[in-house]
This record gives sequence, C-alpha cells and structure tokens, in this order.
Amino acid sequence: MAMAPVRFAILGFGFHAVRRLMPAFSQCEDATLTGMWRRDQTAAAQNCAEFKIPHCFSTREELCASPDVDVVFITSPDAMHRDDTLLALKHGKSVLCEKPLAMNAAEAEEMNAAANAAGVVFGVAQNFRFNRSLEWMRDQIAAGQIGKPQLAHAEYSYPASKAPRKWIIDPTLACGGPIADVGVHCIDALRFVLGEDVVSISTIARKDELSGPVEAAASLQLEMTGGVYASVDANARGLYRSLVEVTGSEGVLASENALSVDRPVDVVLRTAGELVETRTFNNGDGYTRMLDSFAQVYREHGRFVASGEDGIHNMRAVDSAYASWRSGIRESV
Repeated sequence: MAMAPVRFAILGFGFHAVRRLMPAFSQCEDATLTGMWRRDQTAAAQNCAEFKIPHCFSTREELCASPDVDVVFITSPDAMHRDDTLLALKHGKSVLCEKPLAMNAAEAEEMNAAANAAGVVFGVAQNFRFNRSLEWMRDQIAAGQIGKPQLAHAEYSYPASKAPRKWIIDPTLACGGPIADVGVHCIDALRFVLGEDVVSISTIARKDELSGPVEAAASLQLEMTGGVYASVDANARGLYRSLVEVTGSEGVLASENALSVDRPVDVVLRTAGELVETRTFNNGDGYTRMLDSFAQVYREHGRFVASGEDGIHNMRAVDSAYASWRSGIRESV
C-alpha cells in the first residue's frame, strides 16, 4: 500500500513558488502542497484558487499550528527566515528553509539548535545538490577521475535589475547582494562536489547606482580543506550564466550552465587537454527531487543532504566574505 504523501505548506509564497515550486510539486511522488500563506491575502486567495491549494491560511501562526501540515517550507525574504523557522519549530513542524539560511551564522546556529531540540528535520533548499550534472561531477571526483583536486571555480551571473524580487537590494530584508543571493549557491556547489569545506576567504566587491547599499558584483578567493584553492564570482549585472569547474592533478571537469534547470547541461572531462568524455544531463527535475528527498527523510527521521549544519557552514562563509570586503584582508571561516 502506497504511503500518503508528506504534506508541505509554503510560508512566504511569492514569485519563486509560482515559477519553480508549483511545477515541482506537481511532479512529486512523496510530497504534496497542502497550504500556503503570504502577506498579501488578496494575492494569496488568487494563488490558492489558481493552483488548487487546499488551505489558504490567514496568518503564519495558523499555518504553523495546522494539523494538516507536516513540513513548513519557508520562502520568505532572508530577514524573516529566523522568526519563521522558530515559529514553525515551536509547533513541532519540520522545516525546509530557502537559502541563504539566515542573515548571519549566529541566526543559523540558533535555528539549527532549536530544530535539534525539537527533534524534527531541518534542511536548507540548496536545490542544486539535486542537479544530476553536479552529482555526476561529485562522483567522478570521488572516483579519482581527475586525480587530486587542486583548483576550483564557480560563477553565477544574473540580471538582478530584471528580477521580480525587489527586496533583494534592501539590506533590512536581504542578507546581502549577489554574494548572499547566488554566491552561497556557488560555495555550496563547490563544497558538495569536492567534499571539502571553506577555511578562509578574501573578497573584492563593488556597489553601483542600482545596488544601493549592497554589492552589485563580487569575486571571492577561497582556501578550502584538502589543499584546494577556489574562486567564486557572483554578479548581479550580467546575463544568466553558471559555471562549475575543477582542476585536478590528472584532469579537468568543467560544466557550462552547471547550475541551470532550464536547459540540457554538458559536463566535460579532459585529461592533458584532450577530451575524454562529455555527458549531457537534464536538471529539470531538481526541485522535485529535493522535495521528494526531504519527504523521505521526514518519514525516516533521517538527515537531509543539505542539513542545518551545512547551512551554518555556508552562512559562516558568507559572513567571512562580507567581513573580508569590509576589512580588506583575508578572513577565517
């Protein structure tokens, strides 16, 4: 007999939910969307009618207290993640929270400790960990196909001025500019494929007339465990581009569009400059795989692949990146 799907509710429903999460839930086997809340109740009613969402909650508290909700998926602006998570945990709900996990590592630590005390599953929606292209890169590196990793690079560019999330340049709502918004994806992707952690970071960044008090573009130099030196470039002023590449002692893995879910992604393996293999992947089911995976972990009381502890490490790296930008020196993580 098939098990009933795990019931999710989205707290902070917005453009991301419409564009990515609703299509993903429609393909899930183990997860279903049972409810939502958003600040604009008129828009909420329209969303619930359009997507046939059973419960259109009138308050955050009502959503978190509902017996019809197993998991609260928090997609509110960054500054609200802490309070939203603690409210859900107070009601004994498991929580999947969007990245960046919090406004800083101290908040992330508080959230993770509260989840551990509540005995529930707590994870970060680092959806690119469920991209088949990144999984294959990780597997090739672990199998020694490029020898010992030495250098790594991840880039994410996007046109923030065209983004519907107008709050992403408001430092009272956003953790920062592209370092926190997409740089955290790059940091997490490198940690995931390499199986290494960040030790220290040096940052250069700039603001412009559109970015206000947050950065518009940044370049981070990362010292990682395992003797890996890495660079992360986060740019809010370019066309969409994502790149992940790793140079090892015996070869190179590189993937243009590595973090894309919208088109086929090629991963290229080279040795001594010669093409060894090209694999093409479709990452279109990445969000669905993330939701189903969290549902499975919820049932088994296991550990989600992007755990609260991972979220803490990523936030420490983000904190150090911003500290380095301010201080002009390399900062330990």
